[in-house]
Amino acid sequence: MKANAQNVTDYPNNNTVFMVWSFRENVDIKPVFQRVCALLSNLNNSAHVRTITSRASIVMGISYTAWKKLNLPEPLPRELVEFQPIKGEKHTAVATSGDLHFHIRAEEKSYCIDMVSEITDVLLQAAICIEEVHGFRYWDGRSILGFVDGTENPYGDDRAFFGIIGDEDEKYKGGSYLFVQKYIHDLAAWRRLPVSEQEKVIGRSKANDIEMADDVKPSNSHIALANVGDDLKIVRDNMPFGNMASNEMGTYFIAYANRFSTVTKMLTRMFIGEPEGNYDRILDFSIAKTGTLFFCPSLDMLDDFAG
Repeated sequence: MKANAQNVTDYPNNNTVFMVWSFRENVDIKPVFQRVCALLSNLNNSAHVRTITSRASIVMGISYTAWKKLNLPEPLPRELVEFQPIKGEKHTAVATSGDLHFHIRAEEKSYCIDMVSEITDVLLQAAICIEEVHGFRYWDGRSILGFVDGTENPYGDDRAFFGIIGDEDEKYKGGSYLFVQKYIHDLAAWRRLPVSEQEKVIGRSKANDIEMADDVKPSNSHIALANVGDDLKIVRDNMPFGNMASNEMGTYFIAYANRFSTVTKMLTRMFIGEPEGNYDRILDFSIAKTGTLFFCPSLDMLDDFAG
């Protein structure tokens, strides 16, 4: 990892909890924020001792609005802004609010629950939890749609190269942009598609995760539009979640990047299309319910924030 970064480049675990918190009005939020920063350091250090094989960790992201509310250092990270909706002819990448995001993961779900409990005890004094999503590993790393998720992820040293800020923003070296979306899938409609049609939507074989040849792969398939080039990658850690009986199964999309502009380009291709109107067909079965940008400071910066 670069410059003592938070654990943004780890590989997916079996269990994950995603939390988004919004600060209450007319509350002194700075002392509570300082306590949370100190708690993160404590919990991550304890995880290395208590759960050697569990790969447990917490990553915290701070939104543009929270950065301003907390009077954190300026100038801000270069690409930290309020995310704006991306509207296509048929589908929209919505923008939603949130001040702090927590990405809590471990092989053992028990440890996730304990970390959530500790964070909640501190934050309830000054904030409201507006999202709590419990994700799980589905078979061999598949989304709930049945296809392997994350095949295009960078590996090895490339994860830090694409996921963590380096010399391009010296003040925030070791930080990372974090973008999240909560998608709900229409599984009933998806399952009515023959597997051969599902494969055209994704651009890969369902059983063996083999990418279609360029002359066969539809131009509106997911991988044709979501992948923006080998020199512009992000670190994904998506997880499925939800309730099957109510047809509310989903994917929590989470991306770490050294440049948020990479994510913007991907979303534009998916929702507006390339060319315009040729949008990602997976969106016909997937609705983005949230969309928020955060910044994950380095561990050293979090220690400074703790006071």
